[in-house]
Amino acid sequence: MSQLMLLAIVISAVALLLLLVLRFKINAFIALIVTSMYVGLATGMKPDKVLESIQNGMGGTLGFVATVVGLGAIFGALLEHSGGARSLAHYLVGKFGYERASWAMVLTGFIVAIPVFFDVGFIILVPIVYALSRDTGRPVLYYGIPLLAGLAVTHSFIPPTPGPVAVAEIVGANLGWVILLGFIVGLPTAIIAGPVFGKYISKRITASPPAFLQEDEKHTDTSQLPNFSIIAALIGVPLLLILVNTISGVLVSKKIIAASTTTDIISFLGHPFTALTLATLLSLYFLGTKRGVSGKELLDISTKALGPAGIIILITGAGGVFKQVLIDSGIGKMLAHSIANSALPPLLLAWLLAAVVRVTQGSSTVAMITAAGIMAPVLEVFDLSAPHRALIVLSIAAGATILSHVNDSGFWLVGKYFGISEKQTLQSWTVMETIISVSGLILSLGLSFFV
Repeated sequence: MSQLMLLAIVISAVALLLLLVLRFKINAFIALIVTSMYVGLATGMKPDKVLESIQNGMGGTLGFVATVVGLGAIFGALLEHSGGARSLAHYLVGKFGYERASWAMVLTGFIVAIPVFFDVGFIILVPIVYALSRDTGRPVLYYGIPLLAGLAVTHSFIPPTPGPVAVAEIVGANLGWVILLGFIVGLPTAIIAGPVFGKYISKRITASPPAFLQEDEKHTDTSQLPNFSIIAALIGVPLLLILVNTISGVLVSKKIIAASTTTDIISFLGHPFTALTLATLLSLYFLGTKRGVSGKELLDISTKALGPAGIIILITGAGGVFKQVLIDSGIGKMLAHSIANSALPPLLLAWLLAAVVRVTQGSSTVAMITAAGIMAPVLEVFDLSAPHRALIVLSIAAGATILSHVNDSGFWLVGKYFGISEKQTLQSWTVMETIISVSGLILSLGLSFFV
C-alpha cells in the first residue's frame, strides 16, 4: 500500500473519531476502539490480527496507567474530603497577605491540582476567591484567573494527574522527567496566565457570581482543617520519591555512582506504584483515621473516587489500542519516516495534533490520547533521550489545552461560578487557556536545546 494511501487512512481515521464523538455523541472510549478497528481493516490487517492488536494495546497501556490513576484518584479524594485543599489556600493567603493574594491563589491551584481533579479543585476553592474579592474589594477575576491558571497548568503538565500519566505511558516517557520538566515549564506558564493576565482582564470584565454560591466560605471553620505541613508533606512524598529515583537512575546510567542495594531500594520506593501507594496509605491515616473518620466512610470515599477515574482509565486504554494498531498496521513506520524527512520538529507536530483535536471536540483528555497515539510510533525513528520524550508529553499537554470554548465542560463551569456571559468567558477563560498552551509550547521548545 502506498504512503499516500496510508496517510489518507490516518486522516480519515481522525475524521471518523471526531464524527463519532461530535455528531453521534458516542463515548470517546467506544469511538477510539471503532476507529482502531477501521484503521486495522482499512490497511489490510486480518481481522484476528486487529483483535490481537486491540488486546495487546489495551493490556500494555493499562498495566501501568490503571494503577497510577486509581491510586491518584483515591489520594485526591481523601485530600478533598478532609479539607486539605482549603487548608493550603488559607495558609498561603495568610503568608502572602491580601496584597499578593493572587500569587497565593495561583500557587494553591498549582499544588492542589497535583492530586485533585481540575473541576473538583475549582469547586472546592472558588469560595475562597469570593471571600478574597469581598474582603479586599478587588474584582472576582483578579483572584479567580490565577486560581484557574494554577489548576489548569498542573492538571495538564504534572503527574500523577491522569492526562500526563496517560500520555507518558503511550509515548514511553519517564514520569520523573515529566514531573521535573513539568515544574520548570509549568511555574512560569502559570504566572503568565494567572496573576499577570488576571490583573489585566479583571479590569475589563465584571464578574457577578450568584449569591447562593458565595455563602459557603462565610461559615468555614478553619480550625477544623488539617495542618498545612501535613498536606504539603503528603503531596510532596510521591513527587520527591519519583524524582529521587529518576536522578538515581541517571547517575547509575552515567556511571557516576555504582548500582547497589541502596539504589535498588530507591528504585523500588521511587517507582510510581510504590510512591503513590505510600502516599495513599499515609493519607488514609493522617487525613482519615487520625481525624476520627470511620473505616466504612474511608471505604466509601475510596470507592466513589474510582468512578471518574475509571472513565479516564478506559479512554487511556483505548488510546493505547489506537497506538498499537498504528504500529502493527505499518502506518506508524510510514508516518515516522515521512516526519523524519520533514522540517517540522516533533515537539511542534505533537502540539499541533493535540490542538486540532482539542479545538474540534473539546475534551483535553481525548486530544492528548489521540495525539499521543499518533506520535508514539513516530518517535521511534528519532531516538529521543528521556528528557526529550518528557518534553513531547508537555507539548501534547500544551496543545490539548488551547482554545477551550463552548464544546468544553470547563468553559461552562467557569462561566457559571463567576457569573459571566459566554462572550466574557471567551475573553477570560479561553484566552487564559490559550496563553497556557502557547507558553507551554515555547518553553518546551526552548528547553529542548538544553536537555
